[in-house]
Amino acid sequence: MTCTLILTRHAKSAWDTNVPSDHARPLNKRGRRSAPAIAAWMRECGYLPDQVISSSSQRTRETCELMGLGVPATFTERLYHANSDMIFKVLSEAEQKRVMVIGHNPGIAAFAHTIVSSPPDHARFDDYPTGATLVAEFDIGSWRELSWSSGKVIDFAVPRELLGE
Repeated sequence: MTCTLILTRHAKSAWDTNVPSDHARPLNKRGRRSAPAIAAWMRECGYLPDQVISSSSQRTRETCELMGLGVPATFTERLYHANSDMIFKVLSEAEQKRVMVIGHNPGIAAFAHTIVSSPPDHARFDDYPTGATLVAEFDIGSWRELSWSSGKVIDFAVPRELLGE
């Protein structure tokens, strides 16, 4: 049995807004183009999740909505600027075999580095830019069996490359 993780950093967000908090920041124009591009890549490659677990922030909600994946999504405060340990804990509670997690840096990048056995050969993996998406497989029957450094990288993409920017 295997479980598949699709780990996505939210798409590019706007800084020049009058929103009351960081949590409420929306996506910018580039982010609104990037989220559907990542979703199209996922569809084309067959990387569709059965469950989405996302930070509750406005930018992660918009990223998820614009992806139009048509699967159940849970938005949790626990993933808002979560560190690696919290992302691990949330993922280990997932119920489906193919799970997408949408979150924020620096936690997403740190988690990506520590959950896989070896990183992908990609220049942007270290900084994990907005919209970056890792697909990794784990030789486990359920997420409760998850362990550090156990994932095998299947793919990694960033929106700028998909959009030819």
